[in-house]
Order: sequence, then C-alpha cells, then structure tokens
Amino acid sequence: MNNLLNLENILNSIKGNLGEDDYLEPLEMLISSLNNEANLSYFGALGAKFQISNHLKIRAKLFDYVSSNELNEPSPPIFVMGLPRSGTTHLFNLLSQDESHRSPLFWEIMYPLPLSKKGSLSQKKKLLLTNLILYFKNKFVAGLDDLHYMESTSPEECLLITTLSLRSMVYVYMANIPSYHKYIQKSDFLPAFKWHKRFLQCLEVQEKRKRWLLKDPCHLEHIPEILETYPNAKFIHINRDPSETIPSICSLTSTVRSRFTNSLDKSLIGSQTLEFWKNVLNKYSNTRNNIDPSRLIDVAYEDLIINPIRVTKNIYNKFNLDMDVKTENSMVSYLTKTTGGHKSKHDYTPEEFGLSKELIQNELSF
Repeated sequence: MNNLLNLENILNSIKGNLGEDDYLEPLEMLISSLNNEANLSYFGALGAKFQISNHLKIRAKLFDYVSSNELNEPSPPIFVMGLPRSGTTHLFNLLSQDESHRSPLFWEIMYPLPLSKKGSLSQKKKLLLTNLILYFKNKFVAGLDDLHYMESTSPEECLLITTLSLRSMVYVYMANIPSYHKYIQKSDFLPAFKWHKRFLQCLEVQEKRKRWLLKDPCHLEHIPEILETYPNAKFIHINRDPSETIPSICSLTSTVRSRFTNSLDKSLIGSQTLEFWKNVLNKYSNTRNNIDPSRLIDVAYEDLIINPIRVTKNIYNKFNLDMDVKTENSMVSYLTKTTGGHKSKHDYTPEEFGLSKELIQNELSF
C-alpha cells in the first residue's frame, strides 16, 4: 500500500466537521482503489492526495457555513447535458453571456469560502492562487488545455462540485481505478446533489441571479437525483454522433492518466470509456421521461455549430425566457471572438484506443 494515500492520515489532516457520513464509503473505496489498482507514480500519489484532501477541506468549510447560516432556496437551474465534446462547453459559454444566468466560476470552486465580494482583496488573492493552480496544472499535465481549457474566471462544470461527496469522474480520469469506477456507476448520487445545492446556496449569498446555468456530461445519468433536488430544473440535451466524441474522451483520459500512473493501457481506456458512457446513456434513456417535456429541449450538435444564435433563440422560446437586445449582442460578440471550442488541437483515432467508429455507433445507439 502507498503510505501517501492513507485514509486515517487524510482524515486527520482535515480541520472541521465534514457533516453527514455520506463521504465515508466512497472515500474508502476511492483510496483502496487508488492504492491497489492505479499503479500511481510518486507524483501521481502526491497529486491524488492533494486533490482528495482539498475536496474534503472545502466540504468542511461549506458544512460549517451552512450549519451557521439560514440559506434560501437557490434560483431555478438550467442543466446543459450531452456527451463530452458534444458542444456543451460551447453552448454553456454562449448562454453565460446572459446576465440573468449565474454559473460557478473556476476560482469559486477552488476557493468558495470565506465568501469574497467582487473586486475585494480577498477575491484578488483567490484569483492569484487559482492562477497558480492552473499554471502548475498545465506544467503537470501538458496538453490538457487543448482538450479542456480553463481560466480562473471562466464558468466551470459541476464535475468538480460533486467531489464534495467523493462521488466524481474526476478521480477516474486520473487513474485506472475500476473498483471505484464501478462503485460510482451504481452509487446513489442524491448526497452529491445535496452538497451541490448547498454549494449553490452558499455562492448566492454574494450574488443571486434569475437562474443557475450548470453543465456536466454526467448529469445525463442522474436525472432522478437532479429532479428530487431541483424540481423546477430545465434541461438542454445536445446530441452528437458518439463516434466523434468517445475518442476525444479517451484522449483526455489518456492525457491526464499519463501524469499520474506508471503504466498506461490505451485499449483499456477505450473499453472502459465505451462501457461507462453506454451505461450513462442507458440510464438517461430510461429516465428522461421523468422530465416534463416543457422543461427539456434536444439540440443537434450540427445545428449548434452552423447557427448557434438560432439554436439559442429556440431554447429561450422553449423555456419562455426573455432575450433582450443586449444579451443577443453579447452572444454575437462572443461568437466573433471564439471558435466555439469545438475544434480540438489533439489528433486521435478510435483505433488508437482499440475501438472503431462502427463499434462505438453500434454500442451507443439509443
């Protein structure tokens, strides 16, 4: 066993109350899987320990805050969903141009507490620390920005928020941990969304807008938990040919794991990735009927790329939202300054990961 990943030592390093014990089982499974299956490098073990400890420290601060303050119900959320690399980030950033929308920013996820007012010295310090994290992240995992670009002030997806319950694909991207991987596929994610809601409530104390705008490909498999936590949620589902997305997910996983592990099996990454997203899409297919049809819109990736403004207007019409001239102009301005994030600088093929276009389409045709 790698002494760097010791459950007792990690928990003893956390100052404060972690709240409900919903974190214990996934934490034990995660550490066991990392120690016994991941074949972590020395720096990979240090990185994993830092990640887990940091997530628990944020959880302790958040529990202290929610236990000491009476918080209001969060603004109604809109969830952007779809396979990774299906245009979700492009649409997410486009919709973020609407000042009625609020999304967690990367620096807020890294340093949510104590709360910081906009422009304050506290916020500037957090931005500096977040930029340092991004700097070392880019040094540690070279090329990651080509697949998932991040800035300290950019809206970030919920994948990093569900780490507060120790249930998250973040850890699976880091290393081959099949036991933990299977565990979260079968795990109840209601505790994850309890902490997700608490996180949003906390951020709203400083800035509350009409709606939350949220994104995470994994939301596809957690419709029941989302609806129980946010009964008034709306959903945007982007559809793209999975044979175009799965190889990119494999490439992202390979890029990250190469810095954490002493061994890298690309064929294993391919088979695990295909199996995981097949399970995700199967869950979504079985639960999407739970969503009120007036609260769900399907978007074709091709339409989003060809005419993003028209797609956005269709979304606003579907959900009875107002798009004023200022918002539309901001969206147009955004589009003129960006490629939309849908073109990858990485070269990869399905065959590199033991897959084929035909296999992916056959397995993921729902």
